[in-house]
Amino acid sequence: MAGRERARKRFGQNFLVDETVIDRIAGRFNSDDEQSKQATIVEIGPGRGALTAALVTTGQPLIALEIDRDLIPLLQTRFSRYRNFELRQADALQFDFASLAPLAPLRLVGNLPYNIATPLIFRLLEVLDNVADMHFMLQWEVVARLAAGAGDPNYGQLSLVVQNLCRVNALFDVPAECFNPAPKVKSGFVHLQPREQPLVPGPLHSTFNKVVKTAFAQRRKTLRNNLKSLLTADQIASAGIDAGKRAEQIDMADFITLAELVHAIQPE
Repeated sequence: MAGRERARKRFGQNFLVDETVIDRIAGRFNSDDEQSKQATIVEIGPGRGALTAALVTTGQPLIALEIDRDLIPLLQTRFSRYRNFELRQADALQFDFASLAPLAPLRLVGNLPYNIATPLIFRLLEVLDNVADMHFMLQWEVVARLAAGAGDPNYGQLSLVVQNLCRVNALFDVPAECFNPAPKVKSGFVHLQPREQPLVPGPLHSTFNKVVKTAFAQRRKTLRNNLKSLLTADQIASAGIDAGKRAEQIDMADFITLAELVHAIQPE
């Protein structure tokens, strides 16, 4: 393999090579649904184009965002003959996804390196008005955090912030041997479907995020300790919530209740 096509450690690249997994992912985009047909697929990090080759045959508009300049010639050679294909050399963390609004709805897909997964997901939550859905290959730990509920050790700020805005469906696990080079950890494939309406009412959004972040600041401490800058133990108890519990024991509904309480006391 030519040096320019090798995986780059600094980009966290592990190229998906398993044809069964590739076909399984592409199958999510081969749909007779009218909304799917009208959507633009945006592939984040196409790498050498293994998944791209399956996606481009759907006939839907496909925009590939690749950060690695050395892979651009390879991708252009393989796919420039497809009229529905567009390649952009770009860093997904810096890319202006809102600029694609005229092409919406967008269906986002990608094999995301661990070091960008969480910040990129948070960034994409800001443009959900333009997004039909998102399919991501992630380190299994991140998938577990996205899908976790109260009482699960993986449950935390990421779980609550994402689940407020999206339905999360962990679809399947992907073993390390499905990639080249093989990562040291297991991966998972997850589907994020934006909700028609967030679970948290709009006026409470920033307060909810602040309460969640503060409550999980020190996971081993109780709500009484972590939230003392926002609420007293008596105020927490007045909402019917045990201030002696830790944040990971509190579900979405209780966090919304806490946000309502903080908002009433400290309106923004």
